[in-house]
Amino acid sequence: MSQGNGRLYLGLPMWANADWRGSLYAQHMDMQHSLKEYATVFSAVEGNTTFYSGTPKNETIQSWLSSAPETFKFSFKLPSLLTHEKRLHEINSELNEFLDRISLLGKRLGPVMIQLPRNFGPDEIEKLEVILAHWPRHIPCAVEPRDIALFNKDAVEKYFNRLLITYQTDRVLLDARPLFSTPSNNDLALMHAQKEKPKRPLHVISTGVSPIIRFIGHTDMKINDHYFTPWIERIFLWITQGKTPFLFVHTADNKSAPALARRCLQRVEKRFLEYSSQLPDGCCISEFPGEKQGTLF
Repeated sequence: MSQGNGRLYLGLPMWANADWRGSLYAQHMDMQHSLKEYATVFSAVEGNTTFYSGTPKNETIQSWLSSAPETFKFSFKLPSLLTHEKRLHEINSELNEFLDRISLLGKRLGPVMIQLPRNFGPDEIEKLEVILAHWPRHIPCAVEPRDIALFNKDAVEKYFNRLLITYQTDRVLLDARPLFSTPSNNDLALMHAQKEKPKRPLHVISTGVSPIIRFIGHTDMKINDHYFTPWIERIFLWITQGKTPFLFVHTADNKSAPALARRCLQRVEKRFLEYSSQLPDGCCISEFPGEKQGTLF
């Protein structure tokens, strides 16, 4: 097997989390500097901020640009106003405004994610097709289905996947198996996350060139290790095929998400070192800034 030109982008669901002080970040770091510190370790971020807050201001984007290196990727979601309130119906002007603004990120713009509502099913796929047909080709796009009808391995799901392939759009792969692998047992973090995240089957398919994995971890790292094991070979395969997968790592309360992301990456690194002495771009993670500070005392 010859190694392709693919690489791995690794990130978390956010960059500003005060719970990461003392590990990912220095103990007393000003969170206004969190993106700059975050981008010294991770190569991408799953940008939920636009889902809740809508189109960012120009000055906000300029701040992001000044805080992240050129190799960094922001993978933002369409605002919920467009996906959940308007359900992709007659949103051309708002969509164009959002994409024009987010395009200011230039090379730092990763796949823009369209997270569909949980009840956005077969009867509404036509609205998604209208959006994809007019989607600017220079902006990568990914779609996350959540309606159970799009997971039934029948004609409907085949049609949905063919639609994504036609428009070179990636299917976001939500892997919540670790999260739902045990009852919450009065663990408040698990209880909240299990209520918030949809429990859907995992269908592993790459419909574009940048497959996105959203790995929703448990509070028990051994459980996470078990469910991540098959992803090692899949990520290895995609990269050697020349694809550029994105791996976004969550945990139930996200406190241990940075540690889990590093743990996952180290296992991918090991697989590549077994195959070749050369690691692809993205398969290397530095010591956390908060840990570096800890070694000084």
